[in-house]
Order: sequence, then C-alpha cells, then structure tokens
Amino acid sequence: MSTQAATNSITLDYLKTIGIVNNGYNGRGFATPYDLTVGKDGRIFVLNRCDPVRAPAVRVSICNLDDEFLGEFGYGNGAGDGQMVWPVALAVDSEDHVYVTDEHNNRVSIYDSSGKFISKWGTAGSGLSELSGPAGIAIDRDNNVYIADQHNHRIQKFTADGTHLLGWGGFGSSEGQFRLPWGVAVDAKGNVYVADWQNDRVQKFTDTGQFLAGYGKTGDGEGEFNRPSGVAVDSEGYIYVSDWGNERIQVLGPDGHFQLLLRGESTLSKWAEEYFAVNPEERAERDKANLFPELPEHLRTPYHTSSQTEPYFWGPVAVSLDREDRIYVTEANRHRFQVYQKR
Repeated sequence: MSTQAATNSITLDYLKTIGIVNNGYNGRGFATPYDLTVGKDGRIFVLNRCDPVRAPAVRVSICNLDDEFLGEFGYGNGAGDGQMVWPVALAVDSEDHVYVTDEHNNRVSIYDSSGKFISKWGTAGSGLSELSGPAGIAIDRDNNVYIADQHNHRIQKFTADGTHLLGWGGFGSSEGQFRLPWGVAVDAKGNVYVADWQNDRVQKFTDTGQFLAGYGKTGDGEGEFNRPSGVAVDSEGYIYVSDWGNERIQVLGPDGHFQLLLRGESTLSKWAEEYFAVNPEERAERDKANLFPELPEHLRTPYHTSSQTEPYFWGPVAVSLDREDRIYVTEANRHRFQVYQKR
C-alpha cells in the first residue's frame, strides 16, 4: 500500500518479496536481517543478525532478484577474522568489496564479493578515529567510508583501509548534533544523510561535515518520524527513510518535503511458496488465517497493526537502493525484504 501527497511527483510500484525464516544455522532463508546491499552484478548481500540463542548463525546471505540462493559467508560468533557478534549494516565499494559494521566488536570487517575475508579495522573508544557501537555505513564514489558512530553521537569518515579523515557531531539536538545516529547514506553529489535515531529526524551534510538541512520531527504524521533507522538517496535526489517506530517507509523529495509513504504490500515469496508446496498442512492453516484482522481500538498502534497484518512492514530496519533505483526494504521481524520500483 502506498499513500501519496496530492502534489507528489513519484510513484513506487511493488515488485516482489524475497525471504523466509531460517531457524537453522545456514542455508536459504534469513534470520533477523538488519540490512542489505546490492553489488554491481546484481547480487544481493543480506546481513543476518540472528538472535542470542543462535549467535553462531550470524552471517551474510547472498541471493539475487531471480530468487536464487547463492551462498553465504562471515559466520559468527566471535572476534576472529571474518567473525561478527552484533553486525548492524553493510555496504559495497567500487570493487564490490563488502564492508560490515559490528557494534559489539567496534570494527568494520571487509570481504571480497565471494565472501573471503580481506581485512578489518577499528578500535573501541571515544577518541579520534575510535568507535563505539558503529552502526550505519556508506561508501562514496572515491571509496571513502562514512560510519554512524552510534554511542559517540558522531559521524566519522575513513579511507577504505581505515585511515581516519575527519569526524563531526556530538551529543545533542541542535543542528549538526546527534542522539544515537543509526543510518547513513551518500548521494550522487557526495552529500551525507544521517538517520538521527533518537532525535527523530534526518540531517544532511556536505562531505566535510558542514550542516545543510534537517528534515522531520517526532510524530506519526506525514514527514514526521519515530526512531528513523535507515536512509537512502536515489539518483534524482529522492530520500527514502526507514521510519522504524512507525512501521513504514517515507519518501521525501530532494528538497526534503514529504512525497509518499509505504506500509508494505508483501506477497508470498517464491521460497515460501516452495516451502508450502511440501508442507500442505501448513498451507491449509495459512489459508484459513485472517491476514488483515480488524484490531480493537486500543491495539491500533503501528506495531500491533503491522505485527498482525502480514503484507505490512514489521520491523523495517533498513532501506537500500540498487543501481537501477529499485528500493529494498529489509524487515527484521518477518525475515524478508520487499522490493519496489520507482516510475
């Protein structure tokens, strides 16, 4: 379902859903996915954060838009090379190297596009170049790496090998300050966008940290946010925000004005269809279920509505784009992602 402003100039068409819950330790399916990124060849890298009970299953899954499961890498749980504990986000550089932030190990791990571990960098702390809970990550055209340094309430910029270039921010709610920044993105001009989680807004900066604009405030109306967790910017400058606490995606124009919101309209993925084909008794139970229940008034919160309405986003923690400006919404709570196309 999409809701559009009367003066909007963007329409998003739902394309498909990919995903199914994976309760094991490897193989097809996702386990609490937190983010995804798309490589130059169209392969989709999905970050599985998993849960404490299955911590050794932390990994990156690889699939494509044709619903093919292509493999996985980066098994947790630990601090060794290639391991992860609490991974948050990932991005690819111009060479299709995959960078993964880990807020527990306070570092970035780097893999090649086949999943082979290359290197890692990052040191815990609050000093210059140190990290405390690194979350969102974005890479610009020069392979500079921007990190949302969550608990230090700042953005830091590094070279691909981890050499510190600059940083900006600090705790607060004034322009250029942050309270637990989470998502980060870079547009085609090199401007940096930050999902300022606890301030319920998105901030825009130059690549040197100069404040340019702020968008949004606390609320559930159009252009208002409740704990925004992710941000992405397409080739025309449209801004996509994971409005996590409101269980939706909001789209802003290049000028920051509200354009459109998505609640989600998922259909069964091919993987789910194949599962039900060999488990007909579960398909029969699903067919009897009410996927669009009418909830009592006291339960008509975004969380309760999304948790009970299967096509809707539930836990839309990240929003990502590919080179064709397709939009990918990662749902942590339903172990899937939904794909949309702008027209």
